[in-house]
Amino acid sequence: MNSNSFIKTIKNHPEYDKVGMILCHNGVVRRTSRDGRQVSGLKIEVDHAKLATVIKENKKTPGIIEILVEIAEGIDLNVGDDVMMLVVAGDIRDNVINVLHKTLDTIKTTVTRKTQFYIE
Repeated sequence: MNSNSFIKTIKNHPEYDKVGMILCHNGVVRRTSRDGRQVSGLKIEVDHAKLATVIKENKKTPGIIEILVEIAEGIDLNVGDDVMMLVVAGDIRDNVINVLHKTLDTIKTTVTRKTQFYIE
């Protein structure tokens, strides 16, 4: 996953002159689960139809120019590996931050399913 590649794509967008902020989220596999157990890795499954819908709907938000996402799907990920790159470009900070937050939360709750592997 490469945020520079996403940013380059956005800078080539025909409406780039309207962009005032590009915000990136780079999710990585962390060592400890939310419940405190030691994690050795994880695997992600993606519902691509739902992902497309989430992106399409959030791009309709006033001020949003582009939303790009890449998710490491179907491979065994280790601690420190990139899980998801999400980039949102738009006009002003409030719009971009809100859409990144909303898009990220929706992807994590309705689009992806993760299986964590634990150290016993």
